Amino acid sequence: MRPARFTGTVASWRVALRVARREARRAGGRTAMILVMIVLPVLGLSFTAATWDMSNLTRAERIDQQLGAADAELLPVMSVPVVQTAWGDGWGPRDSESVSTGAVDPATAAELLPAGSRMLPVQRQAYFDALVGDRVDDTVAARAVDLTDPLGRGLTRSLRGRAPVGPDEIAVNDAASDRLRVRLGDRVTSGDGSRTWTVVGVVEFPDQLGPVVALPPEAPARPGGVEHTLLVDLPGAVDADLVRRLNDHGFVVKARTPAPGTVPGTATRYGEFASTMDLEGMSTAVLVGGLGLLEVVLLVGPAFAVGVRRRRRDLALVAVAGGDAVHLRRIVLADGLVLGAVGAAVGVLLGVAAAVAVRPLSERYLFQARFGGYRFMPEALLLIAAVAVLAGVLAALVPAWTAARQDVLAGLAGRRSPAAYRHWWPVLGAALVAVGAGIAAVGANRTSPTVVLAGLVLGELGLVCATPALVGLIARLGHALPVALRIALRDASRNRSSAAPAISAVMAAVAASVTLGAYIASEDARNTRVYEPHLPAGSVLVSRTDPGYPTGPPDRARVVEAARAHLGSAVTPVPMVQAGCGTDSNACQVLPVLPPDRACPWFPGVELSEGDRRRARADERCRGDLEDVYGGYFEVTVDDGASLPILLGADPSATAAGTAVLRAGGAVVTDPRYVVDGRLTVGVDRTANPEVTATDTTTVPGYAVDVDLALPRLVLSRPAAERLSLTPQHTGWAFSADGVVDPERRERFATALRPLGGVHVTAEEDVQTPVRPFLLLLAAAAGVIAVGATGAATGLAAAEGRADLSTLAAVGAGPGVRRVLSLCQAGVIATVGSLLGIVAGLGTALIILTALNRHHSGTWPVEPAFPLVVPWSTLSVLVVVPMVAMLGAGLFTRSRLPVERRLD
Repeated sequence: MRPARFTGTVASWRVALRVARREARRAGGRTAMILVMIVLPVLGLSFTAATWDMSNLTRAERIDQQLGAADAELLPVMSVPVVQTAWGDGWGPRDSESVSTGAVDPATAAELLPAGSRMLPVQRQAYFDALVGDRVDDTVAARAVDLTDPLGRGLTRSLRGRAPVGPDEIAVNDAASDRLRVRLGDRVTSGDGSRTWTVVGVVEFPDQLGPVVALPPEAPARPGGVEHTLLVDLPGAVDADLVRRLNDHGFVVKARTPAPGTVPGTATRYGEFASTMDLEGMSTAVLVGGLGLLEVVLLVGPAFAVGVRRRRRDLALVAVAGGDAVHLRRIVLADGLVLGAVGAAVGVLLGVAAAVAVRPLSERYLFQARFGGYRFMPEALLLIAAVAVLAGVLAALVPAWTAARQDVLAGLAGRRSPAAYRHWWPVLGAALVAVGAGIAAVGANRTSPTVVLAGLVLGELGLVCATPALVGLIARLGHALPVALRIALRDASRNRSSAAPAISAVMAAVAASVTLGAYIASEDARNTRVYEPHLPAGSVLVSRTDPGYPTGPPDRARVVEAARAHLGSAVTPVPMVQAGCGTDSNACQVLPVLPPDRACPWFPGVELSEGDRRRARADERCRGDLEDVYGGYFEVTVDDGASLPILLGADPSATAAGTAVLRAGGAVVTDPRYVVDGRLTVGVDRTANPEVTATDTTTVPGYAVDVDLALPRLVLSRPAAERLSLTPQHTGWAFSADGVVDPERRERFATALRPLGGVHVTAEEDVQTPVRPFLLLLAAAAGVIAVGATGAATGLAAAEGRADLSTLAAVGAGPGVRRVLSLCQAGVIATVGSLLGIVAGLGTALIILTALNRHHSGTWPVEPAFPLVVPWSTLSVLVVVPMVAMLGAGLFTRSRLPVERRLD
């Protein structure tokens, strides 16, 4: 038998829920507004969860896309013998006796397969470029596969046309058709103009819906490409003996079932989650979700607060009939429970329906791959729904507490009885702000995003607690303001339970936007400050470096003709001569030798004490980038001084001095530390050649041109190169263009050189701070939240202030007064919220950036500091928010003032 107390509690909640359902029907406008605020985030999260679950393929679905009609896929790897995981998603040398080989010959697989097997070579990543109008597009992926073979047809779905059968035919998917601007029967020309193909089919690769073309395997578009695999049709099942034979010869087996006789897999499997959870990522997700929940509570809270005031007579009658404070709280909390549950159900249903409806668009434009089955991640949907219900209950929590403490007599008479404001709330808010700022600073000092976010959450809660006091303080400053604005400030102060959450919601959204915007803007400014160009402005290098083409420089006459047509009328190319070791330029490394007394005595890879780090920061030898401190790769050329202005940007005096040193058999370097008393030591490390183990050095006259280039350069004279047994190799041309070469000019010049084949163009573009669309989107989202919160609070204030409007009408106020009053109410909420958000956001950004700079200044190597940059693009959007809110309130408010009989 159930206890009487439990039975009474259940009956009380049943009555409260019935009252909440009736009230939701009676106050249709307010109910709809609350549901919209709850449904929208639930819809977005449900859509994301369902879409992600459908896109996250199971292992069987992924294997079906990868194998098509084949039984297995063989991947040749450069290790013999090899050991693999059961699913072929990981492999490595079997033991210490395994040897690294060149590319494994796929033809050897035919001898290892059982009789009756069929094999189809597939090149999943082939190189492809094509002329599109007057430019070359090399962003289209390509796969070399025979689509006339049943195994090849299993990889695609034919949409239109037929499969390519000759070396001059290709098939495209819809995305590639749009990118290349071709249809069936059209011809496609390669980037260098050496060949053309006819589009004979339109196909679809389920695992790649982005631009991709299907090439015949016997005629690749261009030398190069990776991931050559073999699709195999076997007469029987994959057994352990077959896997062992293939592994012994350097083939990894991927089959539809786990390969027998293999080691257990250690890699994370497709379609599954790792067993160990990322606590940092999970904590961050929880905190971000908490911020979103707080934002929803702040947006919905004013509606419940006004609902309680509109129902104060009904609640007073419940109290007179014997209801205590617990019953009153349950009635108001039931509002949040009912509306939260309805909003959660509607949001989940709409989110799942939207995910299914836009699935084709998500597949093509978002994930660029076909999804698996229709799955909707039910555990995530239940969690989202539970959070939505929790948001509704939390939003009604403060109004429920207020309702339980109202004056019964004032409620029966319909009079307002605002709850006494607790003066310890601003003290609590200030304390939370201080603690949150300290935690955020500690997190920034330790570069822990989770700790930083936790500090921001606490700081935001503190500002929410202090907002009512700020509203009251601002209202006291309005004595000298016009009547409408003074009434708006008075209403905001008197109705703090509805105005303060709305202002807090605006403040939270704006503060988050400003903080992130300031951090990104500061990071961009730091990157721009420390950026070093690879070439002086206006310098252009033309070289032939692509594999598969003859070595040697491009034709000078063709280079000059194209350069004068697109880069300047007075172009004079200078030969670019690299210093190589015989026929293989990668068989050695040429570097200047840093004197021991100028080398930094500390190495950052070794654990250093605080004293050593402090001494390293103060040591001139240890300042700068790691490549500058310890030496790194140097771009080495052989020249007589003609290329110094182009490669180094040297002025006439430095050019003359460097040319004199080169003609005397010396060398020029861009780092002054390497030159001692006019002498420079150059070394050649030939240890990359297994037959040579010696390192040669020589000391020659040296000259340093101190320039800020990201790539250090060493220019050798021909006598110095001969002393080191280096072979000069003419690889290209260098020249100066007219002004900075923008991307459009460079693209036109590179297109003009495409017919030469394998030509690479290098030019330094003008460095500009990138435009961040993300910042504008972030500001726009904050603006939408601010306008929505302002509109909701203004509408609720107007509904609550009908008695005041009647009084104004009775004393002769004109029709426009109501419109002006609504405009002022919206202006107070939006302006105060935006200003508080901007101040809080900039203060938070200052704390984070200061902590980061202090942390970086105490480390070694020292990282460049973050400047505090105000994100004007973000602020410009947010400054408009109050004006938009005021304009909307002025346009959508009826001018006619009601005349009603007042109850009090």
